[in-house]
Amino acid sequence: MRDADGAERALLAFLESNAEISNSEAFARDLGVDHELLAGTIKSLHGFGFIEAKDVRRESWELTEEGLVYSRNGSPEVQVFDAVPAGGISREDLQRKLDDSVFSIGFRKAMSNKWLETKPLVSRKVLKVEDVVKQQLLDIKDGKNLSAADIDALKKRKLIVPKVWKAYSITKGANYAPTRTKAATEVTREMLLKETWSEVAFKPYNFQALGQPTEGGHLHPLLKVRTKFRQIFLEMGFEEMPTNNFVESSFWNFDALFQPQQHPARDSHDTFFLKSPCKTQTFPEDYLERVKTIHEQGGFGSIGYMYDWKREEAEKNVLRTHTTAVSSRMLYKLAQDGFVPKRYFSIDRVFRNEAVDRTHLAEFHQIEGLICDKGLTLGDLIGVLNDFFSRLGMKKLRFKPAYNPYTEPSMEIFSYHEQLNKWVEVGNSGMFRPEMLLPMGLPDDVSVIAWGLSLERPTMILYGIDNIRDLFGHKVDLKLIKSNPICRLGM
Repeated sequence: MRDADGAERALLAFLESNAEISNSEAFARDLGVDHELLAGTIKSLHGFGFIEAKDVRRESWELTEEGLVYSRNGSPEVQVFDAVPAGGISREDLQRKLDDSVFSIGFRKAMSNKWLETKPLVSRKVLKVEDVVKQQLLDIKDGKNLSAADIDALKKRKLIVPKVWKAYSITKGANYAPTRTKAATEVTREMLLKETWSEVAFKPYNFQALGQPTEGGHLHPLLKVRTKFRQIFLEMGFEEMPTNNFVESSFWNFDALFQPQQHPARDSHDTFFLKSPCKTQTFPEDYLERVKTIHEQGGFGSIGYMYDWKREEAEKNVLRTHTTAVSSRMLYKLAQDGFVPKRYFSIDRVFRNEAVDRTHLAEFHQIEGLICDKGLTLGDLIGVLNDFFSRLGMKKLRFKPAYNPYTEPSMEIFSYHEQLNKWVEVGNSGMFRPEMLLPMGLPDDVSVIAWGLSLERPTMILYGIDNIRDLFGHKVDLKLIKSNPICRLGM
Protein backbone atom coordinates (compact mmCIF):
# COMPACT_ATOMS: atom_id res chain seq x y z
CA MET A 1 0.00 0.00 0.00
CA ARG A 2 2.10 2.90 -1.27
CA ASP A 3 -0.37 5.40 -2.70
CA ALA A 4 -2.27 8.23 -0.98
CA ASP A 5 -5.73 6.72 -1.67
CA GLY A 6 -4.71 3.41 -0.08
CA ALA A 7 -3.26 5.21 2.93
CA GLU A 8 -6.49 7.19 3.34
CA ARG A 9 -8.66 4.08 3.22
CA ALA A 10 -6.43 2.31 5.75
CA LEU A 11 -6.44 5.30 8.13
CA LEU A 12 -10.23 5.71 8.07
CA ALA A 13 -10.75 1.95 8.43
CA PHE A 14 -8.41 1.83 11.43
CA LEU A 15 -10.31 4.64 13.18
CA GLU A 16 -13.62 2.82 12.60
CA SER A 17 -12.61 0.23 15.21
CA ASN A 18 -10.01 2.19 17.18
CA ALA A 19 -10.31 5.42 19.14
CA GLU A 20 -6.96 6.94 18.26
CA ILE A 21 -3.76 6.75 16.25
CA SER A 22 -1.23 8.04 18.76
CA ASN A 23 1.75 8.25 16.44
CA SER A 24 1.32 8.81 12.71
CA GLU A 25 4.97 7.99 12.03
CA ALA A 26 4.63 4.53 13.57
CA PHE A 27 1.35 4.06 11.69
CA ALA A 28 3.04 5.00 8.39
CA ARG A 29 5.85 2.55 9.12
CA ASP A 30 3.36 -0.26 9.77
CA LEU A 31 1.54 0.56 6.51
CA GLY A 32 4.78 0.66 4.55
CA VAL A 33 4.25 4.21 3.25
CA ASP A 34 6.36 7.35 3.49
CA HIS A 35 5.33 9.52 6.42
CA GLU A 36 5.37 12.67 4.23
CA LEU A 37 2.77 11.07 1.94
CA LEU A 38 0.61 10.11 4.93
CA ALA A 39 0.99 13.64 6.37
CA GLY A 40 -0.58 15.10 3.20
CA THR A 41 -3.54 12.75 3.55
CA ILE A 42 -3.92 13.65 7.24
CA LYS A 43 -4.02 17.40 6.45
CA SER A 44 -6.64 16.88 3.74
CA LEU A 45 -8.90 14.74 5.98
CA HIS A 46 -8.48 17.18 8.84
CA GLY A 47 -9.47 20.08 6.59
CA PHE A 48 -12.76 18.40 5.69
CA GLY A 49 -13.53 17.40 9.29
CA PHE A 50 -13.12 13.64 8.83
CA ILE A 51 -10.44 13.51 11.52
CA GLU A 52 -8.94 15.65 14.25
CA ALA A 53 -5.15 15.83 14.01
CA LYS A 54 -2.85 17.28 16.67
CA ASP A 55 0.85 17.91 16.31
CA VAL A 56 3.18 15.63 18.20
CA ARG A 57 6.64 17.12 18.41
CA ARG A 58 9.79 15.78 20.00
CA GLU A 59 13.27 17.27 19.94
CA SER A 60 16.26 14.97 19.87
CA TRP A 61 19.92 15.15 18.91
CA GLU A 62 21.80 13.63 16.04
CA LEU A 63 25.50 13.40 15.29
CA THR A 64 27.16 15.67 12.78
CA GLU A 65 29.50 14.18 10.19
CA GLU A 66 32.43 14.95 12.46
CA GLY A 67 30.60 13.39 15.42
CA LEU A 68 29.97 10.19 13.43
CA VAL A 69 33.71 9.89 12.68
CA TYR A 70 34.59 10.31 16.38
CA SER A 71 31.97 7.75 17.42
CA ARG A 72 33.80 5.20 15.27
CA ASN A 73 37.45 6.19 15.71
CA GLY A 74 37.40 7.80 19.12
CA SER A 75 37.73 11.42 20.13
CA PRO A 76 40.80 13.36 18.86
CA GLU A 77 42.24 13.78 22.36
CA VAL A 78 42.17 10.01 22.98
CA GLN A 79 43.61 9.33 19.51
CA VAL A 80 46.51 11.67 20.33
CA PHE A 81 47.01 10.06 23.78
CA ASP A 82 47.06 6.56 22.28
CA ALA A 83 49.65 7.65 19.67
CA VAL A 84 52.17 8.65 22.36
CA PRO A 85 54.48 5.69 23.17
CA ALA A 86 55.60 4.91 26.72
CA GLY A 87 59.05 6.39 26.15
CA GLY A 88 57.76 9.67 24.69
CA ILE A 89 57.93 11.18 21.19
CA SER A 90 58.84 14.50 19.62
CA ARG A 91 55.98 16.77 18.74
CA GLU A 92 56.92 16.68 15.06
CA ASP A 93 56.91 12.87 14.94
CA LEU A 94 53.62 12.73 16.82
CA GLN A 95 52.04 15.13 14.33
CA ARG A 96 53.21 12.98 11.42
CA LYS A 97 51.42 9.95 12.90
CA LEU A 98 47.98 11.67 12.87
CA ASP A 99 45.71 13.65 10.58
CA ASP A 100 46.28 17.38 10.86
CA SER A 101 42.75 18.07 12.15
CA VAL A 102 42.94 15.25 14.71
CA PHE A 103 46.33 16.42 15.97
CA SER A 104 45.33 20.10 16.09
CA ILE A 105 42.16 19.48 18.12
CA GLY A 106 43.33 16.42 20.08
CA PHE A 107 46.72 17.74 21.24
CA ARG A 108 45.14 20.92 22.58
CA LYS A 109 42.41 18.97 24.40
CA ALA A 110 44.86 16.36 25.78
CA MET A 111 47.10 19.09 27.16
CA SER A 112 44.07 20.89 28.63
CA ASN A 113 43.01 17.60 30.33
CA LYS A 114 46.61 17.26 31.71
CA TRP A 115 47.04 13.87 30.06
CA LEU A 116 50.36 14.85 28.42
CA GLU A 117 53.48 16.87 29.09
CA THR A 118 56.16 18.27 26.76
CA LYS A 119 59.46 18.31 28.70
CA PRO A 120 61.36 17.76 26.48
CA LEU A 121 59.47 15.09 24.57
CA VAL A 122 55.72 14.63 24.47
CA SER A 123 55.00 11.97 27.10
CA ARG A 124 52.09 10.62 29.09
CA LYS A 125 51.31 11.98 32.56
CA VAL A 126 48.65 9.33 33.28
CA LEU A 127 48.66 5.62 32.56
CA LYS A 128 45.29 5.36 30.81
CA VAL A 129 42.30 7.54 29.89
CA GLU A 130 38.63 6.88 29.26
CA ASP A 131 37.09 8.12 26.01
CA VAL A 132 34.07 9.88 27.54
CA VAL A 133 33.28 11.83 24.35
CA LYS A 134 33.06 8.68 22.22
CA GLN A 135 30.76 7.03 24.74
CA GLN A 136 28.51 10.14 24.86
CA LEU A 137 28.24 10.13 21.07
CA LEU A 138 27.35 6.42 21.08
CA ASP A 139 24.69 7.05 23.74
CA ILE A 140 23.10 9.75 21.57
CA LYS A 141 23.04 7.38 18.60
CA ASP A 142 21.22 4.86 20.80
CA GLY A 143 18.63 7.48 21.83
CA LYS A 144 19.80 7.76 25.45
CA ASN A 145 19.51 11.01 27.41
CA LEU A 146 22.56 13.00 28.51
CA SER A 147 22.90 15.73 31.08
CA ALA A 148 22.45 19.34 30.01
CA ALA A 149 26.15 20.02 30.67
CA ASP A 150 27.26 17.12 28.44
CA ILE A 151 24.87 18.21 25.66
CA ASP A 152 26.17 21.77 25.89
CA ALA A 153 29.79 20.61 25.63
CA LEU A 154 29.08 18.49 22.54
CA LYS A 155 27.14 21.35 20.93
CA LYS A 156 30.07 23.73 21.43
CA ARG A 157 32.34 21.25 19.67
CA LYS A 158 29.75 20.98 16.85
CA LEU A 159 29.54 17.23 17.23
CA ILE A 160 25.72 17.16 17.55
CA VAL A 161 22.82 19.15 16.11
CA PRO A 162 19.17 19.31 17.20
CA LYS A 163 16.63 17.23 15.30
CA VAL A 164 12.92 17.98 15.49
CA TRP A 165 10.66 14.96 15.09
CA LYS A 166 7.10 15.80 14.08
CA ALA A 167 4.10 13.51 13.75
CA TYR A 168 0.37 13.58 14.50
CA SER A 169 -2.05 12.04 16.95
CA ILE A 170 -5.35 11.33 15.17
CA THR A 171 -8.95 10.85 16.35
CA LYS A 172 -12.32 10.86 14.57
CA GLY A 173 -13.63 14.25 13.43
CA ALA A 174 -17.13 15.72 13.34
CA ASN A 175 -17.64 14.53 9.74
CA TYR A 176 -16.01 11.14 10.15
CA ALA A 177 -17.06 8.38 7.75
CA PRO A 178 -15.35 5.05 6.91
CA THR A 179 -14.91 6.26 3.32
CA ARG A 180 -14.69 9.70 1.83
CA THR A 181 -16.88 10.65 -1.11
CA LYS A 182 -15.57 13.56 -3.08
CA ALA A 183 -17.95 16.49 -2.70
CA ALA A 184 -19.35 18.02 -5.90
CA THR A 185 -18.61 21.67 -6.55
CA GLU A 186 -21.42 22.47 -9.01
CA VAL A 187 -24.76 21.21 -10.32
CA THR A 188 -24.25 19.48 -13.66
CA ARG A 189 -26.63 18.98 -16.58
CA GLU A 190 -26.61 15.24 -15.90
CA MET A 191 -27.71 15.77 -12.28
CA LEU A 192 -30.66 17.84 -13.44
CA LEU A 193 -31.72 15.39 -16.15
CA LYS A 194 -31.53 12.36 -13.82
CA GLU A 195 -32.78 14.38 -10.82
CA THR A 196 -29.92 13.08 -8.68
CA TRP A 197 -28.77 16.50 -7.50
CA SER A 198 -30.65 16.13 -4.18
CA GLU A 199 -28.66 12.97 -3.35
CA VAL A 200 -25.26 14.47 -4.05
CA ALA A 201 -23.02 15.89 -1.28
CA PHE A 202 -21.89 19.35 -2.30
CA LYS A 203 -18.82 21.16 -1.07
CA PRO A 204 -19.92 24.01 1.28
CA TYR A 205 -19.89 27.40 -0.43
CA ASN A 206 -17.44 29.81 1.18
CA PHE A 207 -19.03 33.23 1.07
CA GLN A 208 -15.94 34.76 2.72
CA ALA A 209 -13.54 33.66 -0.03
CA LEU A 210 -12.05 36.40 -2.15
CA GLY A 211 -12.47 36.21 -5.89
CA GLN A 212 -9.76 36.63 -8.45
CA PRO A 213 -8.19 40.09 -8.18
CA THR A 214 -9.62 42.39 -10.83
CA GLU A 215 -7.21 43.94 -13.28
CA GLY A 216 -7.95 47.54 -14.03
CA GLY A 217 -6.12 50.57 -15.28
CA HIS A 218 -3.48 52.24 -13.11
CA LEU A 219 -2.27 55.81 -13.21
CA HIS A 220 1.43 56.30 -13.89
CA PRO A 221 3.32 58.35 -11.25
CA LEU A 222 4.05 60.97 -13.91
CA LEU A 223 0.31 61.38 -14.56
CA LYS A 224 -0.37 61.84 -10.85
CA VAL A 225 2.31 64.50 -10.47
CA ARG A 226 1.22 66.14 -13.74
CA THR A 227 -2.35 66.35 -12.45
CA LYS A 228 -1.14 68.04 -9.28
CA PHE A 229 0.93 70.60 -11.22
CA ARG A 230 -2.02 71.29 -13.50
CA GLN A 231 -4.23 71.86 -10.48
CA ILE A 232 -1.74 74.38 -9.06
CA PHE A 233 -1.63 76.34 -12.34
CA LEU A 234 -5.42 76.42 -12.57
CA GLU A 235 -5.69 77.62 -8.94
CA MET A 236 -3.32 80.49 -9.86
CA GLY A 237 -5.58 81.54 -12.76
CA PHE A 238 -3.58 80.09 -15.66
CA GLU A 239 -5.04 78.86 -18.96
CA GLU A 240 -3.69 75.65 -20.53
CA MET A 241 -2.10 75.93 -23.98
CA PRO A 242 -2.75 73.28 -26.69
CA THR A 243 0.36 71.11 -26.95
CA ASN A 244 -0.67 68.45 -29.48
CA ASN A 245 2.09 69.33 -32.01
CA PHE A 246 5.06 67.05 -31.33
CA VAL A 247 6.43 68.05 -34.74
CA GLU A 248 7.34 71.72 -35.19
CA SER A 249 9.08 73.71 -37.87
CA SER A 250 12.47 75.13 -36.96
CA PHE A 251 10.86 78.54 -37.44
CA TRP A 252 8.49 78.24 -34.46
CA ASN A 253 10.92 76.10 -32.43
CA PHE A 254 13.98 78.32 -32.89
CA ASP A 255 13.71 81.37 -35.19
CA ALA A 256 10.61 82.91 -33.61
CA LEU A 257 12.39 82.67 -30.26
CA PHE A 258 15.29 84.78 -31.56
CA GLN A 259 17.61 81.77 -31.54
CA PRO A 260 20.26 82.11 -34.28
CA GLN A 261 20.49 79.51 -37.01
CA GLN A 262 24.10 78.68 -36.13
CA HIS A 263 23.23 77.99 -32.49
CA PRO A 264 24.62 74.59 -31.26
CA ALA A 265 21.14 73.50 -30.09
CA ARG A 266 20.07 73.43 -33.76
CA ASP A 267 22.70 70.80 -34.60
CA SER A 268 21.65 67.21 -35.35
CA HIS A 269 23.58 66.07 -32.26
CA ASP A 270 21.06 67.90 -30.08
CA THR A 271 17.84 67.91 -32.13
CA PHE A 272 15.84 65.26 -33.99
CA PHE A 273 15.20 66.37 -37.60
CA LEU A 274 12.44 64.68 -39.62
CA LYS A 275 13.08 63.00 -42.98
CA SER A 276 9.41 62.92 -44.00
CA PRO A 277 7.89 65.44 -44.10
CA CYS A 278 11.22 67.21 -43.91
CA LYS A 279 9.91 70.76 -44.40
CA THR A 280 7.09 73.14 -43.52
CA GLN A 281 6.38 75.70 -46.24
CA THR A 282 3.35 77.53 -44.87
CA PHE A 283 4.15 80.49 -42.63
CA PRO A 284 2.66 83.93 -41.86
CA GLU A 285 4.85 85.64 -44.44
CA ASP A 286 4.78 89.16 -42.98
CA TYR A 287 5.80 87.81 -39.56
CA LEU A 288 8.50 85.63 -41.13
CA GLU A 289 9.98 88.71 -42.83
CA ARG A 290 10.05 90.61 -39.53
CA VAL A 291 11.79 87.66 -37.84
CA LYS A 292 14.31 87.51 -40.69
CA THR A 293 15.02 91.23 -40.35
CA ILE A 294 15.51 91.08 -36.57
CA HIS A 295 18.00 88.19 -37.01
CA GLU A 296 19.97 89.85 -39.81
CA GLN A 297 19.83 93.57 -38.97
CA GLY A 298 18.31 93.84 -35.51
CA GLY A 299 15.75 96.43 -34.50
CA PHE A 300 13.92 97.72 -31.41
CA GLY A 301 17.29 98.70 -29.96
CA SER A 302 19.02 95.45 -30.95
CA ILE A 303 21.76 94.90 -33.55
CA GLY A 304 20.56 91.31 -34.22
CA TYR A 305 23.03 88.57 -35.06
CA MET A 306 24.28 90.12 -38.34
CA TYR A 307 24.31 86.94 -40.47
CA ASP A 308 22.58 85.77 -43.65
CA TRP A 309 19.29 84.23 -42.39
CA LYS A 310 18.13 81.30 -44.56
CA ARG A 311 14.50 80.36 -45.09
CA GLU A 312 15.42 76.73 -45.84
CA GLU A 313 16.80 76.38 -42.31
CA ALA A 314 13.57 77.74 -40.83
CA GLU A 315 11.51 75.29 -42.92
CA LYS A 316 13.16 72.16 -41.46
CA ASN A 317 10.83 70.03 -39.36
CA VAL A 318 11.98 68.86 -35.92
CA LEU A 319 10.61 67.03 -32.93
CA ARG A 320 10.06 70.01 -30.66
CA THR A 321 12.90 70.50 -28.19
CA HIS A 322 10.81 72.56 -25.76
CA THR A 323 7.21 73.59 -25.21
CA THR A 324 8.33 77.23 -25.61
CA ALA A 325 7.59 76.62 -29.31
CA VAL A 326 3.92 76.41 -28.24
CA SER A 327 4.34 79.64 -26.27
CA SER A 328 5.66 81.43 -29.35
CA ARG A 329 2.59 80.37 -31.36
CA MET A 330 0.22 81.45 -28.59
CA LEU A 331 1.86 84.85 -28.15
CA TYR A 332 1.75 85.48 -31.89
CA LYS A 333 -1.95 84.54 -31.97
CA LEU A 334 -2.58 86.82 -28.98
CA ALA A 335 -0.96 89.72 -30.86
CA GLN A 336 -3.12 89.11 -33.94
CA ASP A 337 -6.38 88.73 -32.01
CA GLY A 338 -5.82 91.90 -30.00
CA PHE A 339 -3.75 91.95 -26.84
CA VAL A 340 -5.30 91.21 -23.45
CA PRO A 341 -3.37 90.11 -20.34
CA LYS A 342 -2.98 86.35 -20.24
CA ARG A 343 -1.58 83.60 -18.03
CA TYR A 344 -0.64 80.44 -19.95
CA PHE A 345 0.81 77.07 -18.94
CA SER A 346 1.65 73.78 -20.65
CA ILE A 347 2.81 70.32 -19.55
CA ASP A 348 3.79 67.96 -22.33
CA ARG A 349 6.51 65.92 -23.97
CA VAL A 350 9.64 67.30 -25.64
CA PHE A 351 12.54 65.58 -27.41
CA ARG A 352 16.31 66.02 -27.27
CA ASN A 353 18.98 63.99 -29.06
CA GLU A 354 20.85 63.21 -25.84
CA ALA A 355 22.78 60.18 -24.56
CA VAL A 356 20.59 58.13 -22.24
CA ASP A 357 21.79 57.70 -18.65
CA ARG A 358 20.24 57.53 -15.16
CA THR A 359 19.19 61.22 -15.27
CA HIS A 360 18.62 61.83 -19.01
CA LEU A 361 16.30 60.44 -21.68
CA ALA A 362 15.80 61.37 -25.31
CA GLU A 363 12.23 62.38 -24.43
CA PHE A 364 10.85 63.91 -21.27
CA HIS A 365 8.11 66.26 -20.06
CA GLN A 366 8.49 70.01 -19.72
CA ILE A 367 6.36 72.20 -17.46
CA GLU A 368 6.13 75.82 -18.60
CA GLY A 369 4.28 78.83 -17.27
CA LEU A 370 4.16 82.42 -18.60
CA ILE A 371 2.38 85.67 -17.80
CA CYS A 372 1.82 88.31 -20.46
CA ASP A 373 0.90 91.81 -19.25
CA LYS A 374 1.94 95.45 -19.29
CA GLY A 375 4.56 96.75 -16.90
CA LEU A 376 5.90 93.43 -15.67
CA THR A 377 9.35 93.45 -14.08
CA LEU A 378 11.90 91.00 -12.75
CA GLY A 379 10.40 91.55 -9.29
CA ASP A 380 7.05 90.25 -10.57
CA LEU A 381 8.79 87.14 -11.89
CA ILE A 382 10.48 86.47 -8.54
CA GLY A 383 7.19 86.98 -6.70
CA VAL A 384 5.27 84.60 -8.96
CA LEU A 385 8.03 81.98 -8.69
CA ASN A 386 7.94 82.14 -4.90
CA ASP A 387 4.15 81.69 -4.98
CA PHE A 388 4.31 78.83 -7.49
CA PHE A 389 7.09 76.85 -5.81
CA SER A 390 5.70 77.38 -2.30
CA ARG A 391 2.58 75.51 -3.47
CA LEU A 392 4.91 72.62 -4.30
CA GLY A 393 6.36 72.68 -0.79
CA MET A 394 9.55 74.50 -1.86
CA LYS A 395 9.64 77.61 0.29
CA LYS A 396 13.39 78.33 0.19
CA LEU A 397 14.40 79.68 -3.23
CA ARG A 398 17.54 81.25 -4.63
CA PHE A 399 18.12 82.71 -8.08
CA LYS A 400 21.30 82.74 -10.16
CA PRO A 401 21.86 84.85 -13.31
CA ALA A 402 21.94 82.75 -16.49
CA TYR A 403 21.86 83.07 -20.29
CA ASN A 404 19.06 82.06 -22.66
CA PRO A 405 18.82 83.20 -26.30
CA TYR A 406 15.22 84.37 -25.92
CA THR A 407 15.10 85.73 -22.34
CA GLU A 408 16.89 88.71 -20.81
CA PRO A 409 17.37 88.83 -17.89
CA SER A 410 17.46 85.07 -17.22
CA MET A 411 17.64 83.22 -13.90
CA GLU A 412 18.26 79.64 -12.81
CA ILE A 413 16.03 78.62 -9.89
CA PHE A 414 17.45 76.75 -6.89
CA SER A 415 15.54 75.25 -3.96
CA TYR A 416 16.89 73.94 -0.67
CA HIS A 417 16.40 70.16 -0.53
CA GLU A 418 15.81 69.20 3.11
CA GLN A 419 16.58 65.49 2.59
CA LEU A 420 19.79 66.06 0.61
CA ASN A 421 20.68 69.02 2.86
CA LYS A 422 21.80 71.14 -0.10
CA TRP A 423 20.58 73.57 -2.78
CA VAL A 424 19.47 71.90 -6.04
CA GLU A 425 18.47 73.42 -9.38
CA VAL A 426 14.73 73.09 -9.98
CA GLY A 427 14.07 75.22 -13.05
CA ASN A 428 14.94 78.10 -15.37
CA SER A 429 13.22 81.44 -15.89
CA GLY A 430 13.44 84.86 -17.48
CA MET A 431 11.71 87.70 -19.32
CA PHE A 432 11.18 87.22 -23.07
CA ARG A 433 13.36 89.55 -25.14
CA PRO A 434 11.83 92.43 -27.15
CA GLU A 435 13.47 90.89 -30.26
CA MET A 436 11.07 87.95 -29.78
CA LEU A 437 7.91 89.82 -28.72
CA LEU A 438 7.81 92.99 -30.83
CA PRO A 439 8.02 91.30 -34.28
CA MET A 440 4.86 89.41 -33.28
CA GLY A 441 2.97 92.69 -33.09
CA LEU A 442 2.60 92.92 -29.31
CA PRO A 443 2.48 96.49 -27.85
CA ASP A 444 5.81 98.03 -26.83
CA ASP A 445 4.91 98.18 -23.13
CA VAL A 446 3.93 94.47 -22.90
CA SER A 447 6.31 92.14 -21.06
CA VAL A 448 6.27 88.38 -20.71
CA ILE A 449 7.72 86.54 -17.71
CA ALA A 450 8.18 82.75 -18.00
CA TRP A 451 9.69 79.77 -16.27
CA GLY A 452 10.08 76.07 -16.92
CA LEU A 453 11.07 72.83 -15.23
CA SER A 454 10.93 69.11 -15.96
CA LEU A 455 8.17 66.82 -14.74
CA GLU A 456 10.46 63.83 -14.21
CA ARG A 457 12.81 65.36 -11.61
CA PRO A 458 10.18 66.25 -8.98
CA THR A 459 8.44 62.91 -9.62
CA MET A 460 11.69 61.02 -8.98
CA ILE A 461 12.20 62.96 -5.74
CA LEU A 462 8.61 62.38 -4.57
CA TYR A 463 8.71 58.62 -5.26
CA GLY A 464 12.32 57.98 -4.22
CA ILE A 465 13.45 56.90 -7.71
CA ASP A 466 17.12 57.50 -8.56
CA ASN A 467 17.13 56.25 -12.17
CA ILE A 468 14.85 57.95 -14.71
CA ARG A 469 14.68 54.70 -16.73
CA ASP A 470 12.81 53.10 -13.80
CA LEU A 471 10.18 55.84 -14.12
CA PHE A 472 9.68 56.33 -17.85
CA GLY A 473 10.23 54.00 -20.81
CA HIS A 474 10.21 50.28 -21.58
CA LYS A 475 12.17 49.29 -18.44
CA VAL A 476 9.52 50.50 -16.00
CA ASP A 477 8.51 47.91 -13.40
CA LEU A 478 4.75 47.32 -13.71
CA LYS A 479 4.58 46.72 -9.94
CA LEU A 480 5.55 50.37 -9.48
CA ILE A 481 2.70 51.45 -11.75
CA LYS A 482 0.18 49.32 -9.85
CA SER A 483 1.24 50.20 -6.32
CA ASN A 484 2.51 53.80 -6.35
CA PRO A 485 0.83 56.07 -3.78
CA ILE A 486 -1.14 59.27 -4.38
CA CYS A 487 1.08 62.25 -5.18
CA ARG A 488 1.12 64.94 -2.50
CA LEU A 489 2.83 68.22 -3.27
CA GLY A 490 3.30 71.00 -0.75
CA MET A 491 3.13 68.66 2.25
